[in-house]
Parts: sequence; C-alpha cells; structure tokens
Amino acid sequence: MMLSGFFRLGVWQNFFRAWRSGYSGNLEGEGFTLGGVYVIGAGQQGVLLEHREKEFGDKVSLPSVLEAAEKIKPQAS
Repeated sequence: MMLSGFFRLGVWQNFFRAWRSGYSGNLEGEGFTLGGVYVIGAGQQGVLLEHREKEFGDKVSLPSVLEAAEKIKPQAS
C-alpha cells in the first residue's frame, strides 16, 4: 500500500476509531505490512477462516473467529 495507504479514507477512519478507544502503539517497526488472521483445523480440515487486511486497521470479526474455532475437530491419534 505504501504512501497511497495514507490517502485512503478507510485508513483514517480506522486510525481515529482506535485513537478514540484509547489505543496507543509505539509506532516502531515497518508499518507498511498488512496482516491477517487464519483459523486452521486439525488434519485434513484445512483453513476454516481467512481474514486478510485490505487496508491499515481492518479488523477481523471476533464472533467469526470464535465460530471457526468451535468447528475444529480433534485429530485422531
């Protein structure tokens, strides 16, 4: 995303949302890498949830993470 990420409205909305809720970070690190969340099941279950950030501050839905985690079946030994 590099410099163009700073001109996106969604990035600024996410920044102000985090700032209003009291989040404070140290601003160390690269800062240009987007993240993601994966929930992976045991054995052959594979990926049960995939969330990739599309812009800085894009959050995953906690209920969807919990729902995917509940679908994980123990692997037979």
